[in-house]
Amino acid sequence: MRRLVLAAPGAHEGRVLADILRQETVGGALVLLTAVVAVAWANSPWGDVYGSFKDVHLGPLTLEHWAADGGLAVFFFIAGLELKRELTVGSLSNASDALVPLSAAVAGMVVPAGIYLAVNAAGGGDLGGWAVPMATDIAFALAVLAVVGRSLPSALRAFLLTLAVVDDLGAILVIATVFTSDIALLPLAAAAVLLMLYAVLQRRRVSSWLVHVPLALTIWWLVYNSGVHATVAGVALGLLTRVRPDKHEENSPAERLEHRLRPLSAGVAVPFFALMSAGVAVTGGVGLVTDPIVVGITLGLLLGKTLGVLAGAWVVTRLTRAELATDIAWRDIVGIAALSGVGFTVSLLISDLTFDGAANAAAKTAVLAGSLLSGAFATLVLTRRNLHHRSRDAS
Repeated sequence: MRRLVLAAPGAHEGRVLADILRQETVGGALVLLTAVVAVAWANSPWGDVYGSFKDVHLGPLTLEHWAADGGLAVFFFIAGLELKRELTVGSLSNASDALVPLSAAVAGMVVPAGIYLAVNAAGGGDLGGWAVPMATDIAFALAVLAVVGRSLPSALRAFLLTLAVVDDLGAILVIATVFTSDIALLPLAAAAVLLMLYAVLQRRRVSSWLVHVPLALTIWWLVYNSGVHATVAGVALGLLTRVRPDKHEENSPAERLEHRLRPLSAGVAVPFFALMSAGVAVTGGVGLVTDPIVVGITLGLLLGKTLGVLAGAWVVTRLTRAELATDIAWRDIVGIAALSGVGFTVSLLISDLTFDGAANAAAKTAVLAGSLLSGAFATLVLTRRNLHHRSRDAS
């Protein structure tokens, strides 16, 4: 007997997904708005003012660094909570159910990196940007799905969320290993000790914000000063937060924190990062279109993510006794795979960590172009599939 994959999630998991989708719709719109403002500002006569604004110091860091190291730490804390929930009670808690989205996510990271490397090896470009087209932007992807896919099966939403969460984990592993050169062992060891203390407090059911907020801020500062990117602290704290509620609890600490912090992440932290990072002065003309960095990233997001996710899911179902649930077709998976090519936030972060100067501007231009093209293609596919599912449900 063949096993069905991508079946509809349970009632509680469905409510969680619905809450995420409702909030990310607004968050995605805000990110898009701030990105447009940043690009327009950088290409206006006041472009120099934009550059000076990013370099304004607020305490020990510039506004640009606060956005990337501080704001995105909140974003990745939410990603850590989502990953912990998926591993504990969600799509990744059962090994057999997790195999399809996990394989799709891994292939969806490997294929874009391979396309980038192939294009730049052939064109004499910079091979160091292979990680830029690997990531999926949770806020944008879920916002698009919430707008154009209201009648799609709920399992597709869970599939996309799992893809995006695993992509974020992959991005964090890349950031923590590839982009960490000089490590200060003392602050890193101190951060590890405090992370263990946080885990103990979770097990002991200590919930006071007077304890957790200073502890989290101290861990973040120690990780930042260790040489490891500060967003790693956010993921680590998220993964150590308790997900299963006790008998007397209506919601677990992870659910409560996600409910409270998601508006801050989607409404402030990520849009602020978009404002600080997306402002690219577009120059170069035809040369920009033929730049191996631009071509590699754009094709990696548009084709690599789509082909990788689709191939990863297809291969697993062919090698195992698994098949898609009866209400899902492979054309639905094509739309979700294309949507995973919207790599805005994390791709911009990796671009900042990889490139400098003109190469960074070219890479960011490619991220914007590849994400927009992927979103447009996914919208076209999912709109048609949404109409199909709506008419089938009505009949």
